Amino acid sequence: MDAMSSLRVVLVHDWLTGMRGGEKVLESLCRRWTDAPLYTLIHKRGSCSKAIENRPIVTSMLQKLPKVDRYYRWTLPLMPWAVAWRLPECDLVFSSSHCVAKGVNVPAGAKHISYCHTPMRYAWHMQESYFHDRGWWGPKKWLASAVLSRLREWDRRTAAGVTHFIANSNVIRERIRDCYQRDAVVIHPPVDTYFYCPDNVVRENYYLILSAFAPYKRLDLAIDACKKLGRRLVVIGSGQDEAKLKARAEGKVEFLGWQPDSVLRDHLRRCQALLFPGEEDFGIVPVEAQACGTPVIAFGRGGATETVIHGRTGIWFPDQSVDSLVAALELFEAHRDSFDPDKLRTHALRFRTERFEEEVFGFVESVMAGRGLQRAA
Repeated sequence: MDAMSSLRVVLVHDWLTGMRGGEKVLESLCRRWTDAPLYTLIHKRGSCSKAIENRPIVTSMLQKLPKVDRYYRWTLPLMPWAVAWRLPECDLVFSSSHCVAKGVNVPAGAKHISYCHTPMRYAWHMQESYFHDRGWWGPKKWLASAVLSRLREWDRRTAAGVTHFIANSNVIRERIRDCYQRDAVVIHPPVDTYFYCPDNVVRENYYLILSAFAPYKRLDLAIDACKKLGRRLVVIGSGQDEAKLKARAEGKVEFLGWQPDSVLRDHLRRCQALLFPGEEDFGIVPVEAQACGTPVIAFGRGGATETVIHGRTGIWFPDQSVDSLVAALELFEAHRDSFDPDKLRTHALRFRTERFEEEVFGFVESVMAGRGLQRAA
């Protein structure tokens, strides 16, 4: 433990604009290494927890762009250049990466552990969701294709600078193998199962979504399925597709915008089930729901297959189609009473924060001691 405490650590994270799953991983790292400098592309001040905010934070040149926190994703072609910091001398660089953070230049002699939430999804497995679905064609489509090709090349090349990869799920371990030809250990993200817990409240007759409004989240499926069945749907979140989704809902869905954690927990305790129609890398929200004793109806691919047990803690639907989700909702309603809140919570406790910290810091200790070396996939 003394050796761990004396480590000179530098933290790297893609961007700081809110508290999502990646920031919850980062928060645990910040609590452990309280004085470690944190490098990030942009920082929206006050958007993250005190554990993250209360430390030296170094941003990139992108921070100088006016109101960049509103459109930073459009600066994607500049991001590989922007992470070319000259990091201070250290023993360990620990990056929390779903975009470009893992591509930093590491000081000589330092090890680099990258907690990979996913290889850059914009350039690899979800580029169709981000670009094709926007109707791009002609020169714009050709330019996007050329940029993404260059990004994939950079992303693959810079993987060589990572000493060890940690994947947030088995799904991501396979993507790391496919994209980088590297292996990874799997350590699931932390979930605050103390905060997210059941309460003695009456369940109300509505379904719930907690999500950013990004194309790959597939909120359109939930909206259409609930409209088709005449079910009440409450949506908490915001994002780039907000206007499009509200138009699609035709006034039949309750949009509450972003809400504080206490409101999220209250709705998780009172809804019939959480709907999770997208394919996620891991997905902390379904675990938070189960920690509150709430079943999850999820698309049966990606991280949900590791966090939701079909028939015991929720329902998987096999296809990303309205009919498939409608069938899952009807199946759930026919067997609603078979989902035991105590069993759901017991399952969620497997992902508690203490388990994450024990595993991740144990892995760091073994790496710094020269153990746990990884081979190519």
